[in-house]
Amino acid sequence: MSQHHRREFLKQSGLTAAATAAWSLSPAALRAAGANEKITAAVIGPGGMGGSHLRQLVSRQDVQVAYVCDVDANRLAAAARLVQDATGQAPKAVKDLRETLDDEAVDAVWIATPDHWHAPATILACDAGKHVYVEKPCSHNLREGRLMVEAARRNNRVVQIGTQSRSTEHVMQAMQALREGLIGEVLVAKAWNSQR
Repeated sequence: MSQHHRREFLKQSGLTAAATAAWSLSPAALRAAGANEKITAAVIGPGGMGGSHLRQLVSRQDVQVAYVCDVDANRLAAAARLVQDATGQAPKAVKDLRETLDDEAVDAVWIATPDHWHAPATILACDAGKHVYVEKPCSHNLREGRLMVEAARRNNRVVQIGTQSRSTEHVMQAMQALREGLIGEVLVAKAWNSQR
């Protein structure tokens, strides 16, 4: 895959995830070839962060959410209702992600499952010919990460990891200031995560 296509997909999926400006994927990167065609997507794990992605995707004119997938029946029903209410079209609501991957019409999948499913779902999606946006952490360990890279390369697919906060303007400016020595040499960094 050319660097141009990879860069474009990464830029675009990051923008969608961050709910920023409109994007369009390279015609060669996805099946959708024209400005009036839609990218057919599946959202696997539409709760929490996946729900945020789903709300962004249904607001776009250039995306059709064809599938929502979750093992939790209540979450699945809520996601299907969200798509129906926003677009007037009911998506296929399935519990097994393989059903979304078997459909050749699906161009790309958004994966926001529990963490331990990120790598297996990405590998399966790449092997099914889908482009992938997957939430962080992308994998449980280095070996899984390498298998993901191999699957993407083997199938000429683009994979974007959900670290969009690292691409926001203020974070990039802060990192540049740190690299330029604004606060001197950084010896220790600490983080506090108050999520439950």
